[in-house]
Amino acid sequence: MQALSLIVAHADHQVIGHNNQLPWHLPEDLKRFKQLTMGHHIIMGRKTFESLGRLLPGRTSVIVTRDAAYAVAGAKIAHSLPEALAACAGDDEPFLIGGAELYAQGLAYVTRLYITRVKAQVEGDAFFPEMNMHEWVLQSEESHTSGNGLQYSDLVYQRR
Repeated sequence: MQALSLIVAHADHQVIGHNNQLPWHLPEDLKRFKQLTMGHHIIMGRKTFESLGRLLPGRTSVIVTRDAAYAVAGAKIAHSLPEALAACAGDDEPFLIGGAELYAQGLAYVTRLYITRVKAQVEGDAFFPEMNMHEWVLQSEESHTSGNGLQYSDLVYQRR
């Protein structure tokens, strides 16, 4: 099976989004996201792509949608997560970047998790799925305070 990494930032209560946007401003996390995903395939759902509003430079975008007519110049389109994984052949670390529905589907395929845990209670309408943490080994953890005072931790887990 092809390796797949998942990257997510979530606040308390597993909140990952509100109105198709991140409910916090954390430039340091965006920089980490860019550094980790640069040069790799990034798999995302259609709504996640549309919330970004553009293709991210230096990465190959694979957009998963049920819409057979959906097309984005410069992106690969897939109609299922297994099809998206096949589109990443040759990449040693493709990344699943969201949203909530794809995260839930993708957990069965994921071998590494990059989690930014934002220590904040925010309103949200999109949530990261609950996981069985007994299936994972914590590889690293770094705690930070952002320039705007927000506390967060970068965690990396490997599947047992």
